[in-house]
Amino acid sequence: MIYNEREIRQELIEQAARRMMTAARTAPKGKGIDIIEIAMATGEDITCLSDEMIRVAEETGFKFFLRDADNIRRAGAVVLIGTRQQTQGLNCGYCGFATCAAKPAEVPCAINSVDLGIAIGSACATAADERVDTRVMFSAGLAARRLGLLGACGCVMAIPVSVDSKNPFFDRKPKEEPKK
Repeated sequence: MIYNEREIRQELIEQAARRMMTAARTAPKGKGIDIIEIAMATGEDITCLSDEMIRVAEETGFKFFLRDADNIRRAGAVVLIGTRQQTQGLNCGYCGFATCAAKPAEVPCAINSVDLGIAIGSACATAADERVDTRVMFSAGLAARRLGLLGACGCVMAIPVSVDSKNPFFDRKPKEEPKK
């Protein structure tokens, strides 16, 4: 049997994305408490995510959302990693408040944010091991959060995954201002 890489490319992208998801799940967590949520978007779900990014650009005027919306349409998968907000009871002050009880609910626990960063780093290290092209995107993560793709996660980041002869997520040109 001969397998042409071009014919199985989507399968290879999804395999790599699944390994990235596993790496994010097994990344160390503060106090051993796992509040990370992970998902993979493909196909029409990427289109919905891109469309939401365009809506964000129209609402905010941030043109990088337009550029990133085009970028993720060129991805075979988008790994979404988010964190539910839960204080860890350390009273460490990293959030800017003296105690967890003094921290307003809308302020993220710093340990949650660190856990998210470590999970993203593990996923990206795996992507590098798999030799797939990626880029961490706040913009696509915000759109995923607005769409509720990871439930009640307070912070979501997205990692589009591509296998092409040139990484579509770098050397990017800015887009025009969104039409009002």
